[in-house]
Amino acid sequence: MRTFVIIWLGQIVSTIGSFMTVFALTIWVWQKTGNATDLTLVTFFSHLPRIFVTPVAGIIVDRFNRRKLMLLGDWIALFCTGAIALLYFSEQLQIWHLYVAVAIYGCFGQIQMLAYSTSISMLVSKENYTRAESMVSAVGYGSAIIAPALAGSLYTIIGLRGILLIDLLTFTAAIGTLLGVVIPQPPDHSSPEENIWQKLTFGFRYISTKPSLVAMVIAFSLFALPSDIGKALYSPLILARSGGDAQVLGTVTTAAGLGGILGAVLLSFWGGFKRRIHGMLLGFIGTGFFKIILGLGQTPLVWIGAHFAASLPIPLFYSSSNAIWYSKVPPALQGRVLAADQMIGLVITAFSALIAGPLVDRFFEPAMRDGGLAAIFTPIFGTGSGAGIALLYSLMAFCTMLVGLGGYAFRTLREVEVLLSDHEM
Repeated sequence: MRTFVIIWLGQIVSTIGSFMTVFALTIWVWQKTGNATDLTLVTFFSHLPRIFVTPVAGIIVDRFNRRKLMLLGDWIALFCTGAIALLYFSEQLQIWHLYVAVAIYGCFGQIQMLAYSTSISMLVSKENYTRAESMVSAVGYGSAIIAPALAGSLYTIIGLRGILLIDLLTFTAAIGTLLGVVIPQPPDHSSPEENIWQKLTFGFRYISTKPSLVAMVIAFSLFALPSDIGKALYSPLILARSGGDAQVLGTVTTAAGLGGILGAVLLSFWGGFKRRIHGMLLGFIGTGFFKIILGLGQTPLVWIGAHFAASLPIPLFYSSSNAIWYSKVPPALQGRVLAADQMIGLVITAFSALIAGPLVDRFFEPAMRDGGLAAIFTPIFGTGSGAGIALLYSLMAFCTMLVGLGGYAFRTLREVEVLLSDHEM
């Protein structure tokens, strides 16, 4: 556990810097174009290369030193951030440069993320899987508390230039902590007789032989599609409804971070449900319910409260789901098996980001204007800028809640931990 905590501390510092850059670049893109599609395309190009890299990443992570793979990811991230900084300093930064940078990092970042997640089962005991995952969630949400507040305040003072410089400095924490630790490697169980196609498809074939894991993949995929469309629309929603106010976006995002980190801290003490599937499905329901309220809201006070409450259960469902995978899949196979699961999620995320912007710009926003096709909803959402985004966001949140409720109807999913035995260490 000590090694995990050291790595975790370095990730906190680095992630704060990265979140500040993402926040500042979101404001920069919105000020430059005012277009939801331009923002969602950044997400799309970040995830598109991950789809193709993930099957290979699974093989790499199961065969090569995971610590070195994590270091490689940090160095590539440092290079990409440095390139964006140089382009901005020379006044040559264009939006398409961001697409290229996030695509390059996406390739190596996927390997890094997979190496990190598969290392957890080698660094902590089974009973601490959920706690460790809650600590991983706390990194993201802790950064979401600090980074938007800092970036929102500093953006008007030091601008994107200063925030990029801060991000470059924070990489030293992540790289430094990784240089000082040793991560155990599982034995290589890959067969030399397998051809390349068999190696690439191993994870999918493994999952397909276990109906309960198939049910897990289907449930999370049905949740992820509407959830990721909502994520892609979150920043455009708040910016459109607030008149492009970076301070409001920063405050609402910070509230979400507070909710997420509080949820993660509570989970780290509690340890989650004994039956982890309850944590996953109830988390879906809670997050979906409060995101509906966020979509319906039209004032910062409502957004702050709703996003705080919606973020509380997120560490619960992610940690519970991941703990099930860690306990059911042998560590030596986790790279390829988790890669297969993540590849499906990446396809959904990329597709969601690709369609979210055009859906808003070409259909939902025009449909919510006076006399539009969605006029029936105007008493609830209004007709001003962002009304169409709010309608689509609320519909997607409702769908995520339904997935959690519907999951209890299927025994293969509901009793995954009974039907599928834990692996032997």
